[in-house]
Amino acid sequence: MLKKSFREAGVRIFQQETDTEPGIISLLAARTPTAVRDIALDHIAPNPSQPRMTWNEETLKELAASIREHGVLQPILIRPAGNDRYEIIAGERRWRASKIAGKETVPSIIERFDDSTALEIALIENLQREDLSPLDEAVIYKKMTDELGYSIRGLADKLGKDKGYVENRLRLATAPDDIKQMVSQRHDTLAAAYELLKIDDRKKRRILVKRIVEEKLPLARLRDRIAQLSGQLPTRAANAPSILPPLKDDALIAATRKLNQALADLSRALGADGSSSTIPETDRENLAKFLSIKRTHLDNLVVRLRRR
Repeated sequence: MLKKSFREAGVRIFQQETDTEPGIISLLAARTPTAVRDIALDHIAPNPSQPRMTWNEETLKELAASIREHGVLQPILIRPAGNDRYEIIAGERRWRASKIAGKETVPSIIERFDDSTALEIALIENLQREDLSPLDEAVIYKKMTDELGYSIRGLADKLGKDKGYVENRLRLATAPDDIKQMVSQRHDTLAAAYELLKIDDRKKRRILVKRIVEEKLPLARLRDRIAQLSGQLPTRAANAPSILPPLKDDALIAATRKLNQALADLSRALGADGSSSTIPETDRENLAKFLSIKRTHLDNLVVRLRRR
């Protein structure tokens, strides 16, 4: 029993130790910060520019239990805010958990950072959180580009991320409220959110959001529906056969969608009557031969699928 309690205590201590910010600690070491002081919790206020929008109540309670038993192992970072008041730069999660644990003070390091430096530290701290939501991450990226002057390429290089990854997160930061709410409720809808950004019609977008959340609309079918709404795929008539028959296998859905898209692209390139003057005669003849060969392949596939 004693060994079990020791192991559990070790886990809680480790959970607190992983709550530190190596980059911030290195920065403080370089500045030779002031000594750690115990500051009254009610004299400390959160940063009004705090980029984090959501807090995991369950993990906060776990941290509070650790703090209740072992205390705060990593001091929070604060700066003076006048009249014996302070503002959190890094460590709001530990400050919140300390309040839950019933503590009156929290170990703190006081530094006189300017607004720009304080914001950058707060942003970097939050980016290092394991439970950071995609929406919070998007807001942080936007603050770093808008308020700290980072270029998208510069931000991507600093964070070790792909430029396209950062661009997508910035798109999410400015997404309509219905898309943000969907992602905040279910993080697994992130790919769907990027697809929904292609729809400007608010009513149509809300209908699709509802289907994604309530019916778990597959991504491949969402893309087909968006393609139809944008005119890239023809919308089927009420009694017409579906352009993408009901399928369950994701690989088949994706392959069929690509085939539909390719045929639609070819149809547009040829024009309504097939006499587009933009296609050279040689290309037209070769394309006709290619399609004839592929038609044979398609006929063979149909035969194979209908065999029993």
